[in-house]
Amino acid sequence: MQTARQAARQRRHRRRLILGTTLALTAASALAYLVMGVLPDDRADTVAVAPTPVATTQVTTATPTRTSTPTASGKPTPTSSPSPKATAATASPRPSATGTPQPRRTASTTAVSAGRIRPGTSYTGVATAYEAADGNGACLFGPSPDLMIAAMNTTDYETSRACGAYVLVRAANGKSITVRITNECPSPCAPGQIDLSQQAFAKLADLKVGRIPITWRLLSPSTSETMSLRYKTGSSPYWCAIQAIGHRNPVARLEVQAGGGWRQLPRTEYNYFISADGSGCGGSIRVTDIYGERLTVNGIALRPDVKQLTGVQFARH
Repeated sequence: MQTARQAARQRRHRRRLILGTTLALTAASALAYLVMGVLPDDRADTVAVAPTPVATTQVTTATPTRTSTPTASGKPTPTSSPSPKATAATASPRPSATGTPQPRRTASTTAVSAGRIRPGTSYTGVATAYEAADGNGACLFGPSPDLMIAAMNTTDYETSRACGAYVLVRAANGKSITVRITNECPSPCAPGQIDLSQQAFAKLADLKVGRIPITWRLLSPSTSETMSLRYKTGSSPYWCAIQAIGHRNPVARLEVQAGGGWRQLPRTEYNYFISADGSGCGGSIRVTDIYGERLTVNGIALRPDVKQLTGVQFARH
C-alpha cells in the first residue's frame, strides 16, 4: 500500500501536469490569435479593375496637287500647294426599259490631267473680235444656241483640248463675260489671246477699239445640260471617230472598250477621237474630264452624225 506521503506526492505531480497543459493551450490560443490578426484578408483587399478603353485616332494626310502661277505670256509656271485628297462615290447605272444608254460615273485615281489651261489659274493676254456666223468652228460642235463663244489661240487650243471649255474673260475696265470655246484662232494669235465673237466682245468694249487687255480663267459652270456623244460622218465598224458635246468641264481623254480592256483614242485638231481600225466602235465609251472624273456610257449606237444623249454630266468644281 502506498503511504500517505507517496499519495500526496502523486497529487502534486498531477496538478503540475494539468497546470502546464492549461498554460500551453492558453499560449497557443494567444499565438494563433496574433497570427490571424497579422495575416491579410484576401477577400477584403482584392479590388476588381475594369479595363481602360484605348482611343484610336485616324490621321489623314493631305496630298499635294499641282497648281499654276500665270506669267505675262499666259503660259503657266507650275507650283505646288497642299490640298486634301478627295474620294468620289460611284453611282449605279440607271435602269432602262427602252434601250437608252446606261451611264456610270466613277472617280479616277490619277492626277489632274489638264493641259496648258489649268483650273485655278489666271492668264493674261488680249481680246480681239471675229464674225462668228452661226457659232460653228474648228471644234465642229455645230451651230451654237447662243453667240457667247470664242476662239482660243493655237498654243492654248492644244490640239482641241480647249474645245468646250467655259472661260471667264475680264477686261481692264472691270467688265466681264463668260464664253465657251468653239473655235481656234491661228497665228498671229499669241499665247494668252482669245478671239471673241463680236457679240461677246461688245459686252466688254466698243467693237471699234479692236483689241483690249484681258485676264481670263477656266470655269466649271452650273448647267442643266447633259453630255452627248456623236459618231462622225463615215463611221463604221471598221473606222470611227467619236466626239463629246455639251460637257461642263474640258475633256482630257476618250476611251472605248475593246479587247477585254479600255483603249484610249488619239485626239484630232477638229475635236474627234479616232479609232483607225474600228476597234471599240459601237461599244461602251468612257470619257474623262481634266479633274479625273470618268463617265462610262453603254448603249450608244453606231449612228453617224447623230447627237445621242447620255443623261450624265461631269461634277461642278
